[in-house]
Amino acid sequence: MVRRLAALNPPPRPVISVCIANYNGMGVLEDCIASVLSQDADVPIEIIVHDDASSDGSVAWLRSRYPGVELLASEENVGFCIANNRMAAHARGEYVLLLNNDAALFRDAIAVLLADAGGMPTPGVLSLPQFDWETGDLVDRGCLLDPFYNPVPNLDPGRSDVAMVIGACLFLPRARWQALGGFPETFGSLAEDVFLCCAARLHGLPVRVASRSGYRHRQGASFGGNRVDGGKLRSTYRRRVLSERNKTAVLCICTPGIVVLPLLLLHVALLLGEGLVLALLKRDLRAWREIYANAVLQTVRQRAFLRAERLRLQRGRTITLRDYFRPFVLLPRKLVMLVRHGVPSLR
Repeated sequence: MVRRLAALNPPPRPVISVCIANYNGMGVLEDCIASVLSQDADVPIEIIVHDDASSDGSVAWLRSRYPGVELLASEENVGFCIANNRMAAHARGEYVLLLNNDAALFRDAIAVLLADAGGMPTPGVLSLPQFDWETGDLVDRGCLLDPFYNPVPNLDPGRSDVAMVIGACLFLPRARWQALGGFPETFGSLAEDVFLCCAARLHGLPVRVASRSGYRHRQGASFGGNRVDGGKLRSTYRRRVLSERNKTAVLCICTPGIVVLPLLLLHVALLLGEGLVLALLKRDLRAWREIYANAVLQTVRQRAFLRAERLRLQRGRTITLRDYFRPFVLLPRKLVMLVRHGVPSLR
């Protein structure tokens, strides 16, 4: 059940619908919303926030601080995917911009996104360079993917076509979102951006990153983990459970042609091997049970859904196998991270 709390004096015909999924983010929302309101873009913008049953007073704070924001207040926690699907269904703009509550746009961000979208012969998925909130360092200009659908940050300023962009700042025409079907609600959270971008590319839509402007992001603030602290990669059981399960689902659904079967078999073998090694190193079977074995088990249990989604997307495929894998890299991302940072810390 979701309650709609209408905005005060909403724009009659918004061009952009900025959709912000929030859960207990009252401490970061101020920066996020303020960055949207301060945009140097002469277009009407509506802001929609989906509050996912927060317990920190986010709803009352939003009503008192930002009455011009359209608020969808969920009575139960439904996760990132359903939250964004609800906002996109409610949106009125020609374009939707999905923006994390722990992110903030540069002042020219929307103007740059609109200019780049207008210059594309086929409107697709766009994003901006991502910068770390604390250090200001460039995090990525979108991402490439390894064979097992792990994101590999693109740092090349000369490369704009990528395999995927992070869901913290994801921009596309609302009609394209509707045609692609939005985020898979069974995912809950994580890897939904990988899915949407791969689905877009299967249908011949470009996935690009602007060469200028950007956004700042408190990486991991809204979900925990996904940060390198003191040279050590830190994550959480919850993040890894969802990440491994959902990336496996994307591999099953989006990989074109008969290559999907050998790739899936290799992925499962490596996944189980990784879990076994981690369990032995930590002398604890929890990671094996909850992350790795669970990812394989959930794939088996969801086989009907995976088969149906694969048929739906692959029927509309217009891209060749070679072009689909063009923005992929052969070197597994996990191996690179293991060499750089050692065995990840889980909590």
